[in-house]
Amino acid sequence: MTDPLPRLRTPLPVSGLAPRRYLFSSFSGYAWADLRPDILAGLTLAAIAIPEQMATARLGGFAPEIGFFAFIAGAIGFAIFGASRFLSAGADSTITPIFAGGLALLAAKGSQNYSELAAALAMMVGIILICGGIFRLGWIANLLSVPVTTGFLAGIGIHIVAAQLPDLLGITLPASNLPMRLLLITQNLGDTHLPTLALGLGVFIFSFGIERLDSRIPAPLIALAAAAGTVAAFSLEDRGVAVLGHLPQGLPGFKLPSLDMDALARAAPLAFIVAVVAMVQSAATTRSFPSDPNASPAVNRDFIGVGAANLLAGFFGAVPLNASPPRTAMVAETGGRSQAAALIAASLVLALASFGGALLAHVPESALAGILLFIATRLIRLAEMQAIWRETTAEFGLVVATMILIVVLPIETGVTVGIVLSLLHGVWTVTRTRVIAFEQVPGTSVWWPQRAAQSGRSMPGIAVLGFQAPLSFLNAYGFRSDMLAAIDREAGPLHLVILEASSIVEIDYTAAKLLTEVVRHCIAKNVIFAVARLESVRAQEALVRFGLIDLIGADHIFRSVDEALRTLDKTSRGLAGDQLP
Repeated sequence: MTDPLPRLRTPLPVSGLAPRRYLFSSFSGYAWADLRPDILAGLTLAAIAIPEQMATARLGGFAPEIGFFAFIAGAIGFAIFGASRFLSAGADSTITPIFAGGLALLAAKGSQNYSELAAALAMMVGIILICGGIFRLGWIANLLSVPVTTGFLAGIGIHIVAAQLPDLLGITLPASNLPMRLLLITQNLGDTHLPTLALGLGVFIFSFGIERLDSRIPAPLIALAAAAGTVAAFSLEDRGVAVLGHLPQGLPGFKLPSLDMDALARAAPLAFIVAVVAMVQSAATTRSFPSDPNASPAVNRDFIGVGAANLLAGFFGAVPLNASPPRTAMVAETGGRSQAAALIAASLVLALASFGGALLAHVPESALAGILLFIATRLIRLAEMQAIWRETTAEFGLVVATMILIVVLPIETGVTVGIVLSLLHGVWTVTRTRVIAFEQVPGTSVWWPQRAAQSGRSMPGIAVLGFQAPLSFLNAYGFRSDMLAAIDREAGPLHLVILEASSIVEIDYTAAKLLTEVVRHCIAKNVIFAVARLESVRAQEALVRFGLIDLIGADHIFRSVDEALRTLDKTSRGLAGDQLP
């Protein structure tokens, strides 16, 4: 059967799972020459990950070694099932405040039940991510717009700062929400322990300053070692400086969390929120650091890799994991060639967790707070905020609104409302689309939207109208209203209406019914209706599926407005005047 619509272009292949290699795909084409750069990248990654993972675990209310287990699980799980050569998965400061805040509502922080829930949550997030990869849900990564993401990260950064200030200042405060915590901090500033503050600020300033010089230098690890050496050299533990102490050595048992179905059901909404944020960040990381600049990033395959890492983390008794853009950038910048770099880094972290617990005994807790403050500065993207403010003040309102929601509301609620805001913004953008008139650029066959600053040519009895958005239930009623108004307000007799459809990439059921009304309105007025530049394959198929092709006529679908005019103008007028150039 002949296709009734002209195929204007061949659809691009859909990216998804790797076509051949499903396990260890980052090692495809690996050679011995790649081992040396992977070793260098792995050493650098370990130096960055060790202090960061310890600090992130503490941020969630877990022992520092849980961060090590999370990183090991992330490296192994993603290396086996992921596609990206560079992506680094592990405990992450973006999602940790979200799930820690949610878990605190279900169990006492630091309790056995709290740890069990965190491990179960990691497994639930892993299952959602794996399903997202299998069912090709990479589009979910687009749920958060850049302004909403910027506000979301800034709010998370403020949460991190507020959570770490007591440790930085050396004061003890009761558990409270963020506004109350800030109030209590101001009321207790007089109790600041100056040696503790000096160590924490020193780690923060050193890490912040060195990153500005060269981000490849493992400044947090150097600062952490210096702080621990200072504590040991001057016996600052005896002067009130809180330290980590000896960490347990070895890995935890490989087991399932022991929780009842009621507890899992209560944690399910939180798992969905964390999984969506992990999808957004994982997709952004994969796209920002492509394994092959000439190929589409395998976002869905990387969802499976991060999901597998989360499952393994749950078996290890660790926490939900996420892709880390800074660590991924580090692997790419230091010349990493495959996930061997992550596995090498994980081996070093495993050795530290198994045999080096005593090396961390003198690490001051305020030093970890300083590292988290350093991480928070990465999340509060002032340059991005300034750019949004300069270019679109309306969307800057989204930045501020999302940031306030994250700060004022319980953090998981703020994230949910932020996602809703992003979706509403997208819906609002689509619904604003209106039908516009096109005119011919003098001396050419090009038809362009009318602009006050440009002089174009319109033709008596001919209306060339365009709609620059997908046609869906969100905007179809406005489309019908605008089309009928444009057709009925023509001053003279109207002979021909051409819909310039280059931007109509989709037509849903509601839109098809309303487009049918427009076409029938033209037929009732003895006006020929044609479609030009309907380039979208999906939209072409919709015309066939909804029967519009029979109503309009396959011979009234054209590749350009000029072609439609040359074919239909004389027919529509029934005379030879007003010939086209």
